[in-house]
Amino acid sequence: MGEYEDIFRAATVDPEAFWLGAAEAIDWHVAPTRALDGSRPPFYRWFPDGELNVCHNALDRHVDAGRGEQAALVHDSPVTGTRRTYTYAELRDEVALFAGVLTGLGVGRGDRVVIYLPMVPEAAVAMLACARIGAVHSVVFGGFAPKELAVRIDDATPTVIVSASCGIEGKRVIEYKPLLDKAIELAEHKPSRCVILQRPQAEAELGENDVDWAGAMAAASPAGCVPVRATDPLYILYTSGTTGKPKGVVRDGGGYAVALRWSMPNVYDVDTGETIFTASDVGWVVGHSYIVYAPLLAGATTVLYEGKPVGTPDAGQFWRVVAEYGVKSLFTAPTAFRAIKKEDPKGERLGQYDLSTLRYLFLAGERLDPETHRWASDLLGIPVIDHWWQTETGWPIVANPAGIELLEIKPGSPTKPLPGWDVQVLDAAGQPAEPGTDGAIVVKLPMPPGSLPTLWNDDERFVASYMSAFEGYYLTGDGGRVDEDGYVYVMGRTDDVINVAGHRLSTGGMEEVLASHPDVAECAVIGVADPLKGQVPRGFVVLKAGVDRDEEQLRGELVQLVRDQVGAVASLRDVAVVPALPKTRSGKILRKTMRGIADGVDEPVPSTIDDASVLDALRAVLRRG
Repeated sequence: MGEYEDIFRAATVDPEAFWLGAAEAIDWHVAPTRALDGSRPPFYRWFPDGELNVCHNALDRHVDAGRGEQAALVHDSPVTGTRRTYTYAELRDEVALFAGVLTGLGVGRGDRVVIYLPMVPEAAVAMLACARIGAVHSVVFGGFAPKELAVRIDDATPTVIVSASCGIEGKRVIEYKPLLDKAIELAEHKPSRCVILQRPQAEAELGENDVDWAGAMAAASPAGCVPVRATDPLYILYTSGTTGKPKGVVRDGGGYAVALRWSMPNVYDVDTGETIFTASDVGWVVGHSYIVYAPLLAGATTVLYEGKPVGTPDAGQFWRVVAEYGVKSLFTAPTAFRAIKKEDPKGERLGQYDLSTLRYLFLAGERLDPETHRWASDLLGIPVIDHWWQTETGWPIVANPAGIELLEIKPGSPTKPLPGWDVQVLDAAGQPAEPGTDGAIVVKLPMPPGSLPTLWNDDERFVASYMSAFEGYYLTGDGGRVDEDGYVYVMGRTDDVINVAGHRLSTGGMEEVLASHPDVAECAVIGVADPLKGQVPRGFVVLKAGVDRDEEQLRGELVQLVRDQVGAVASLRDVAVVPALPKTRSGKILRKTMRGIADGVDEPVPSTIDDASVLDALRAVLRRG
């Protein structure tokens, strides 16, 4: 048996010993004597008698160990043409000062602070400052519409909100202050103060309850680290894109710190002094875990990037960042690589940069189609590692553990469960599915440290949403299968499984086939209502840059490709060529919105959408038949 199998078995046979051992990599104010409190399932708590401060573990202990001059955080912003590197000592001092600002505004242990900032270093500073004083931060993706921000304000009831005068998306300057003011007007809960970071691209007029970031920092005194219980909440992160009241995922400090510290060397093969570039946003879980907390807990260098993979100014920005900062592991979403592939299909920009430090490309956040996996693998000549996790879990569930043992890569699979995750596939009756058979992907309880213990002020919804479908299991909401070798295949959300004339078919499987066509840059397949078959699949493809095809001929090729590889049962007869697919700002395709348009339901444009004009173009294509 390989090293991975040995470690996985150890975590399964004696999780108490395994996770107490992992906890030794963390500095504790009071070291835990037991790992798991399982007295009140499904509300499991990790390291219940431990006390720590996560900010101390992320910053102060590295300075105390003599690594204060090592680079901690690099901010690279092609949209503003600015770059700045913070050493561990500089970042600790900045965080301590802003912690002093917060305490001076009345924020104390357990109080909430909403952070509504773009991709600037002050976002990480504000998060760590909250952790320093035992406050609970809730980062809301910058640029969210006022209504969505307002419902989060009402749920978290923050003492203070931290925001900026503006954010920058591509060539657009988005003024945040009017959005924030409108959100506070809409919200029932009113924060006592708002701290505003003024950016030169668009300065904001401050009101009577607003505090200027720079002025407050100049007048503040640094605050020290406040020890808190390991089970106290570190942050609340609201799930995006849902209807009704958002779900506030709670993350406790102790279990999260242990899990993330373990994951950095074992999953991402990044440890002290090495550099990881996670191209995401701090408003999402990937940004929380692998831009801010995990790299700093490991004593690594993290790159915080403000911009997009293409167009700022070209499709070579990721390669530039890797070369300039000596990045070892690059982590982003498949959407980013499909965008690069579309703009630079032959990888011509790659040759301009020295990528000799880059050892791995990690992709997550959505399903990685095999064609994008193949393109990236051929282009880079390094392991391209798909992995799967969720906002709720906080760190990877299924991955290829590069730092332990690089397992065989099977395109289309994020590989195998990591230690602590008992992943199973169940059929509709709750029975284990046969290997290779699709079903609901679940995790047997208890889940490991770092996963959500509950939802903010809503235990009942936590149980109803995640724990009630199959007793003793966490319902991931994703469907898929496990093959005979134990490899997990995640085919998409369970509502992306369509029923065609009684046959359950994965739209992800059809997307794999469409994406394999040499002219297709990216694609989506949705199920639409059909009076005869119940549902039929409908495909949408975006062509690679420079491709000029007869659409009828291409449509025939794509339909035949699916028929050949999936079978006539798929009944895919309609494929539309569109200029772009509607996506959230985090890069996820808005399949529900697409289904509504295809079915003639013209719902309000989601506030999470990246570019609303894409929907108009999609409607026009569908109207043309």
